[in-house]
Amino acid sequence: MTELKSWFRENSALIYFLIGQAILIGIYMVNLEARVSTLEDRGSPHLAEINTRLTVLEGVTKDNKESLDRVVTVMTKELHVNP
Repeated sequence: MTELKSWFRENSALIYFLIGQAILIGIYMVNLEARVSTLEDRGSPHLAEINTRLTVLEGVTKDNKESLDRVVTVMTKELHVNP
Protein backbone atom coordinates (compact mmCIF):
# COMPACT_ATOMS: atom_id res chain seq x y z
CA MET A 1 0.00 0.00 0.00
CA THR A 2 2.84 2.39 0.80
CA GLU A 3 4.43 1.61 -2.56
CA LEU A 4 1.19 2.54 -4.30
CA LYS A 5 0.98 5.83 -2.38
CA SER A 6 4.58 6.68 -3.18
CA TRP A 7 4.01 5.85 -6.86
CA PHE A 8 1.00 8.20 -6.91
CA ARG A 9 3.05 10.96 -5.30
CA GLU A 10 5.90 10.52 -7.77
CA ASN A 11 3.60 10.46 -10.76
CA SER A 12 0.96 12.91 -9.62
CA ALA A 13 1.47 15.18 -12.65
CA LEU A 14 0.84 12.25 -15.00
CA ILE A 15 -2.24 11.19 -13.06
CA TYR A 16 -3.69 14.72 -13.08
CA PHE A 17 -2.96 15.00 -16.80
CA LEU A 18 -4.72 11.71 -17.57
CA ILE A 19 -7.72 12.65 -15.42
CA GLY A 20 -7.91 16.02 -17.20
CA GLN A 21 -7.74 14.30 -20.58
CA ALA A 22 -10.55 11.93 -19.60
CA ILE A 23 -12.71 14.86 -18.51
CA LEU A 24 -12.05 16.76 -21.75
CA ILE A 25 -12.85 13.70 -23.85
CA GLY A 26 -16.10 13.30 -21.92
CA ILE A 27 -17.04 16.93 -22.52
CA TYR A 28 -16.18 16.63 -26.21
CA MET A 29 -18.32 13.50 -26.56
CA VAL A 30 -21.29 15.23 -24.91
CA ASN A 31 -20.95 18.23 -27.25
CA LEU A 32 -20.61 15.95 -30.26
CA GLU A 33 -23.72 14.02 -29.28
CA ALA A 34 -25.61 17.31 -28.88
CA ARG A 35 -24.56 18.39 -32.38
CA VAL A 36 -25.58 15.09 -33.92
CA SER A 37 -28.92 15.23 -32.15
CA THR A 38 -29.49 18.79 -33.39
CA LEU A 39 -28.65 17.82 -36.97
CA GLU A 40 -31.00 14.84 -36.77
CA ASP A 41 -33.82 17.05 -35.49
CA ARG A 42 -33.41 20.09 -37.73
CA GLY A 43 -31.39 18.84 -40.66
CA SER A 44 -28.30 20.48 -42.01
CA PRO A 45 -28.77 24.14 -43.00
CA HIS A 46 -26.73 23.43 -46.10
CA LEU A 47 -29.07 20.74 -47.38
CA ALA A 48 -31.59 23.28 -48.71
CA GLU A 49 -28.87 25.05 -50.68
CA ILE A 50 -27.54 21.74 -52.02
CA ASN A 51 -31.05 20.66 -53.05
CA THR A 52 -31.53 23.95 -54.89
CA ARG A 53 -28.24 23.54 -56.73
CA LEU A 54 -29.09 19.97 -57.68
CA THR A 55 -32.46 21.04 -59.04
CA VAL A 56 -30.80 23.73 -61.18
CA LEU A 57 -28.20 21.25 -62.45
CA GLU A 58 -30.88 18.70 -63.30
CA GLY A 59 -32.71 21.34 -65.35
CA VAL A 60 -29.55 22.35 -67.20
CA THR A 61 -28.68 18.71 -67.86
CA LYS A 62 -32.16 18.05 -69.25
CA ASP A 63 -31.93 21.11 -71.51
CA ASN A 64 -28.49 20.01 -72.76
CA LYS A 65 -29.76 16.50 -73.49
CA GLU A 66 -32.69 17.86 -75.47
CA SER A 67 -30.35 20.11 -77.46
CA LEU A 68 -28.02 17.21 -78.22
CA ASP A 69 -30.94 15.04 -79.28
CA ARG A 70 -32.10 17.76 -81.71
CA VAL A 71 -28.58 18.10 -83.14
CA VAL A 72 -28.30 14.34 -83.60
CA THR A 73 -31.73 14.21 -85.27
CA VAL A 74 -30.86 17.02 -87.69
CA MET A 75 -27.44 15.58 -88.50
CA THR A 76 -28.78 12.06 -89.11
CA LYS A 77 -31.55 13.43 -91.39
CA GLU A 78 -29.02 15.37 -93.47
CA LEU A 79 -26.72 12.35 -93.72
CA HIS A 80 -29.62 9.98 -94.43
CA VAL A 81 -28.35 7.65 -91.71
CA ASN A 82 -30.54 5.84 -89.24
CA PRO A 83 -29.42 6.44 -85.64
